[in-house]
Amino acid sequence: MPLTSRVLAAHGSSTAVVGSTLDPRTIPKYVTRLPALPAMPMWSSYGGIDYYVIGVRQFSQQVLPPSLPKTVVWGYGSPRNPATFHSPALTIEARVGRPVRVTWANQLVDASGRFLPHLLPVDPTLHWANPPGGLRGRDTHPTFASTPGPYPGPVPIVTHLHGAHVTEESDGYPEAWYLPPAWDLPGGYARVGSYHDRYRAMAADRFGVEWPPGTAVYQYANDQSAATLWFHDHTLGLSRLNTHAGLAGFYLLRGGARDLPPGVLPGPAPGVDDRPGIRYHELSLVVQDRSFNRDGSIFFPDSRAFTGDVPPDGPFVPAGDVPPIWNPDFFGTTMVVNGRTWPVLPVEPRRYRFRLLNACNARTLLLKIVANPLAPRPVPAALPCWQIGADGGFLPRPVETDQLLCAPAERVDVIIDFTSLAAGTELFLINEGPDGMFMGGSPGKGLTPADPATTGQVMKFVVTQQSTRDTSVPPAQLSLPRLPPLGPSRRTWRISLTERRSTAQPAAAVSFLLGTVAADGTPKPLTWADDVTERPALRTTETWELTNFTGEAHPIHLHQVQFRVTGRQPLGGAAPGRGPESGETGEKDTVIVYPNEITRVDARFDIPGRYVMHCHILDHEDNEMMRPIQPGG
Repeated sequence: MPLTSRVLAAHGSSTAVVGSTLDPRTIPKYVTRLPALPAMPMWSSYGGIDYYVIGVRQFSQQVLPPSLPKTVVWGYGSPRNPATFHSPALTIEARVGRPVRVTWANQLVDASGRFLPHLLPVDPTLHWANPPGGLRGRDTHPTFASTPGPYPGPVPIVTHLHGAHVTEESDGYPEAWYLPPAWDLPGGYARVGSYHDRYRAMAADRFGVEWPPGTAVYQYANDQSAATLWFHDHTLGLSRLNTHAGLAGFYLLRGGARDLPPGVLPGPAPGVDDRPGIRYHELSLVVQDRSFNRDGSIFFPDSRAFTGDVPPDGPFVPAGDVPPIWNPDFFGTTMVVNGRTWPVLPVEPRRYRFRLLNACNARTLLLKIVANPLAPRPVPAALPCWQIGADGGFLPRPVETDQLLCAPAERVDVIIDFTSLAAGTELFLINEGPDGMFMGGSPGKGLTPADPATTGQVMKFVVTQQSTRDTSVPPAQLSLPRLPPLGPSRRTWRISLTERRSTAQPAAAVSFLLGTVAADGTPKPLTWADDVTERPALRTTETWELTNFTGEAHPIHLHQVQFRVTGRQPLGGAAPGRGPESGETGEKDTVIVYPNEITRVDARFDIPGRYVMHCHILDHEDNEMMRPIQPGG
């Protein structure tokens, strides 16, 4: 992919980095209707379990407006019906207390059964899945005699259900990946990751299931609160690329004691094979940033020099310590919602429920509904939002707000009331988050907002005539389910967040790391390969103290649990601490850890096994900012 029209900017600059050959300012806005994301069709349902077979395929999709070329993407879908393959995926609708079993199939092959190479440039110098390493060299940090180009081989995948309360063999562990069953897999390549066979045996033991070649069969007990979950790829060293290519989708868990009765909240949501013309008043919104080339292809940098803090000739691995392709943070120049650039949604003058997901690689969103998307920032809100939920379910009470802060992987469940607006009114969802790394702050107060002409706009609402009566409860009058108590904390795990810079190019980040904090308060950085240091007790509330020694905010995700944010404290303790923000008072699985602060969360693990914690800036996760954890062990 050519890197023409490049604007090189140092890591951390608020200047939008441009490298694609399609100028985002030339892409027409608000000419494509927002796609609803229907329910994923089941394969079957019997014995109290809902069964799905979900493949991963490559296909073309009209992401850009119809006047521009289609885009080759990857996506999930049901192999029975090729029309169900979409990026982002159709939604898995699940019920509390009813297990879901999914066969996740790697079908990244062409019509002749040959493997398909990656759509985006793969840096083989990271600690990654590394199929060419064979059984001995898989899941390693390989060494090279000369600087390699992008990896051209078959692509491993493994799917993680983000936010799920699940046993370890079904969690999507980064080293449990598998290649497609292509007939031309190169000799000597590892076909599965280091943990795949172990988890295949565990699944056979626990559920009596077999994993055919090129698949994994996972079971989700759904024994948690009703929540907005999502699934995405989690392959070691490839999450940023596989997810950016299109591998993401919603998993909505409904029912149980911590849900509301039908009719209380706006609805319905899209189902399977709904009749034409149905009006949906609950919609899921997957917000992403992308850059495109003139031929419609997705742009992603193929050189570490793209960020601008390293010369075009390195020094790259092995002459230096800079990865030749990986970049610290990637920010696209175009906003995409539900797989369409800058879409428009007709809305009736009534209440709507929106489930928002930030599925960007690195971009933190600060969302607001306004009347004029091009007004100088900050823009006065034209319409308030009522946040009723976060990652793991409902908040203790509805929160009225004029803006929504949403870091990568976070979900926000909101009600927007269009009732008072006249037909023909146009409103816009804008983004006042930065076009670079997020450090906290707000527009005009330490934060430079996104470009109002491009990444500062997300989608448009157009009010139409009302066709159905709204019987939902006004958000101010909602009584939300109570949060179950966690109990007092019995232990504290002290986690450090650090950045490693190049010895040859001190301005250049070469990796991001998690680790521990020493007794004197200094960080002890660790890599993915280091031994487990966190072994939380089961059925015991413990505090995770996340200390950020870097200059940017990191969204940190713990697998298996929904935790509670308890507060934040500046490093050094000179300034007073503060409690959780109003929008993060419910159950969470991802938390923003601000620079030079300690963020504390309380968590209660209750399933033994091997899981992970990591930064959900996917560029960081893929380059060492991820660590194994071992509850109960």
